[in-house]
Amino acid sequence: MTKDFGPRGPNTVLTHGGYDPRDYHGFVNPPVVHASTVLFKDAATMASRGQKYTYGTRGTPTTDALCEAINELEGSVGTIAVPSGLAAVTIPLLGFVSACDHILLVDSIYNPTRRFADTMLKRLGVEVEYYEPGLGAAIADRMKPNTSVVFTEAPGSNTFDMQDIPAISKAAHAGGAVVMMDNTWATPLYFRPLDHGVDISIHAATKYPAGHSDVLLGTVSANEACWERLWDTYLTTGVCAGPDDVYQVLRGLRTMGLRLERHQESALALARWLEGREDVAQVLHPALESHPGNALFKRDFKGSSGIFSIVLAKGGQREAHAFLDALKIFGLGYSWGGYESLAVHVDLSDRTVSKKDYGGPVIRLQIGLEDVADIKADIERGLAALSA
Repeated sequence: MTKDFGPRGPNTVLTHGGYDPRDYHGFVNPPVVHASTVLFKDAATMASRGQKYTYGTRGTPTTDALCEAINELEGSVGTIAVPSGLAAVTIPLLGFVSACDHILLVDSIYNPTRRFADTMLKRLGVEVEYYEPGLGAAIADRMKPNTSVVFTEAPGSNTFDMQDIPAISKAAHAGGAVVMMDNTWATPLYFRPLDHGVDISIHAATKYPAGHSDVLLGTVSANEACWERLWDTYLTTGVCAGPDDVYQVLRGLRTMGLRLERHQESALALARWLEGREDVAQVLHPALESHPGNALFKRDFKGSSGIFSIVLAKGGQREAHAFLDALKIFGLGYSWGGYESLAVHVDLSDRTVSKKDYGGPVIRLQIGLEDVADIKADIERGLAALSA
């Protein structure tokens, strides 16, 4: 059962979480601390490292402010901030797998996660196996004595497949595995992984927390059982985020709740409108009743974000490009979670065990903060290009 954010509401946590202005002479925002070297007051303190800050890679007041705010949102024991969303995937995987281990990853994962698993992890002697998004509790049948990690992502990248995260977590823990989840789509406002049995929650803070398409950052949050090992991996690898990027994400976090509400409202309105169009064969949005994972979504999630996909009713790459090239408001670019609308033709050729013919090109739409009427007119412009 999903817990609340303690005595404070989510937007209050977003506004005030992470620091106390009285610690910084009353300034509303915490300082941006640029630091490598930290000085000690005497040799004995240096020898014992008996002070809070000892070196820039081990944290500063700036990183602490962000990580403490994320902890309050996630319900986690500890959080690390790393330079990108991909780093937020690779650091915990490196920390919790060893040579000769077996790991299970959902087949609908973010493609760079798959690339990391299929190249570096395999090269290090890790057995990598993918499972179908709908497997649920039956993932127990895929577990092996040496399965160390089950890596989930819900909804899945590009096709927004849902997973039964509590059932997967229960089966994975019964087999002695750590459960990790890429929760970038929902953010902890709409889904808190640790409340559903996940051990490690991963976010590309580049997306909704930053919110302005101008910074790269990732966060990784762990429960008590996994925090010490995650923290040790973070210190050992030295993959720490820079203070300016951390500050930008902390600033974006303050308005994320309001922005996410607008993304959700606009995306749902457009998704429902697109369901009724003859030139759209399918709308892949888990909050829609037509989505096969809608029951799981309604059971576990508190809301939806601003990204979903549509399947064009006919054609292939030529028609997909015609649709995209006709757009004026939508930018053609990767990533999402910023204030502007984006569109991309989805490539699903990397799937290995969940291959599906959707019958037409799959277009992923990131719905920004523009007026819905203008976004709708732009999509209509793209759809009109299909029959031109």
